[in-house]
Amino acid sequence: MVSLFSGDDNAQIELNIQIEKIRSELDGLQKQSLFLAPEDSKKAILTIHPGAGGVESCDWAEILFRMYTHYFQRKEFKYSILDFQPAEEAGIKDAVIEVAGENAYGLLKAEIGIHRLVRISPFDANKRRHTSFVAVFVYPEIEDVEVDIDSNDLKIDTFRAGGAGGQAVNKISSAVRITHIPTGIIATCQNERSQLQNKQNAMKILRARVYDYYQKEQNEKLQKLEDSKTEIAWGHQIRSYVFFPYQMVKDHRTDFETGDIQKVMDGDLDDFIYAFLLSKQNKQATDIHGCNL
Repeated sequence: MVSLFSGDDNAQIELNIQIEKIRSELDGLQKQSLFLAPEDSKKAILTIHPGAGGVESCDWAEILFRMYTHYFQRKEFKYSILDFQPAEEAGIKDAVIEVAGENAYGLLKAEIGIHRLVRISPFDANKRRHTSFVAVFVYPEIEDVEVDIDSNDLKIDTFRAGGAGGQAVNKISSAVRITHIPTGIIATCQNERSQLQNKQNAMKILRARVYDYYQKEQNEKLQKLEDSKTEIAWGHQIRSYVFFPYQMVKDHRTDFETGDIQKVMDGDLDDFIYAFLLSKQNKQATDIHGCNL
């Protein structure tokens, strides 16, 4: 049709409009095809934990916490902070966020791994360059009916909540730690004033982690689990954020990168997430059918 109407400017304009419409629809269909797994549509439980590096890594963890909450706001996802543990000097020691939205887990699973920061440390009087690591993991939220946890297999401890919150928080043992004895999995929550609410939130986290543990075991994917642990070990970063001596964010799995650091830190992550999900889908198609999508 382009050749047929090559001499008609108005027809060319109309054809370009139609081509862009088709391209947009195809792009939308391709993105929809990324979320076919049953767990993709579930709520997500995202955890952020600093690695070795003391205050520098704790501060980096809090920067990532801000990045993700801004991403949720951009996507109009609902989220609640199940656990937030401030570090002593700066940053955070741990954070757990529950996220609800269209394909929340399907999108956020692309963020699983080690996130590396290179910058001039604001905590170094000599203004030296530092490298910090933070681990991010994401679980699909599992409803009560999907995983059976025997109450006799649980050890529940209560303790005083730490960090900000005033005397009322620190005087009462409102924080809750639940240990699943058969697996050794631990979930902690201290963000709410109510011990009951903290217990309910800790059970949400524990249920998701126990389900994830048994699902991998039942599907005979223990070796894959071990490989996954290696991939997210310190030094095996999935993405680097370089603030100095130049500015760049690069995903090492896809080689997708941008120099607009501020945009990324303000939660503009879709390009990174879709680049990873599309590359993973393409690799699976190549492995199965021997062709590229």
